[in-house]
Amino acid sequence: MLIDYLKAFLVGGLFCAVGQLLLDRTKLTPARILTSYVVAGVVLGALGVYQPLIDWAGAGATVPLTGFGAALARGVKQAVAERGALGAFTGGLTAAAGGVAAAIFFGFLVALLFRPGDKNK
Repeated sequence: MLIDYLKAFLVGGLFCAVGQLLLDRTKLTPARILTSYVVAGVVLGALGVYQPLIDWAGAGATVPLTGFGAALARGVKQAVAERGALGAFTGGLTAAAGGVAAAIFFGFLVALLFRPGDKNK
């Protein structure tokens, strides 16, 4: 059980370290790096390369943005197999709906609890 935590920490930490290196060593903006992570997850998920990493690292591979991209690709594959070409448009939304809904809900909850505002005032 402890080894599972270690694997998740190492893989998730590696993703974070690569992102930090990209921020420090390139002129890429954070938005471009985040988008690149999602696109990489979609491509690797569509190719079937990302699933073995998810199986090995668990949350270390599913929680980062690459995991979100892989979930989108997995949803599209499944929906295309079930519904044909229309699944290419609906599968990613269906697969990501739970995560997006949770992000909106918890973001709203935190906003209620901590009263966000402009820090310069």
